[in-house]
Amino acid sequence: MLELAELTARDTVYDLGSGDGRIVITAAREFGARGVGIENDPERVEQAESRARAAGVTRRVRFLREDLFAADVSPASVVTLFLLEEANLILRPRLRRTLAPGARVVSYLHDMGDWKPAKAQYTVDRLGWYHRIYLWVIPPAVEEGRPAPATTPPIASRAQ
Repeated sequence: MLELAELTARDTVYDLGSGDGRIVITAAREFGARGVGIENDPERVEQAESRARAAGVTRRVRFLREDLFAADVSPASVVTLFLLEEANLILRPRLRRTLAPGARVVSYLHDMGDWKPAKAQYTVDRLGWYHRIYLWVIPPAVEEGRPAPATTPPIASRAQ
């Protein structure tokens, strides 16, 4: 997911429903990014904090016990989701409204309805099952009276 988002050390990743914190911790450890995990289960937050200490990334990450549907994600340059399709669809309008243009949203398994991804790729799990990962880029702000673009603009390659 982080590779598809083309994560860099300049990014701030918000993982909604962060569970044990593995995505946020990986973002910090392997990419040098900052990360925030949003999780409502206090035991999972405690587990994530413990894992972050063990990984030596506590200065780059934090975990908040919050409702992922109400949390402020506006500082994020990347939002990761491993949620049910219904949750993605509920979050979609808020993500498009609150994230800055160019911010990336990455979802494991589930899409966002008619919001066409900028990229999608398959990954293979340990059992050999194929799973899809989707990437969207928040479009530029819509001018008054003009409709939003029907599709997401492609992500610019950082390699250029």
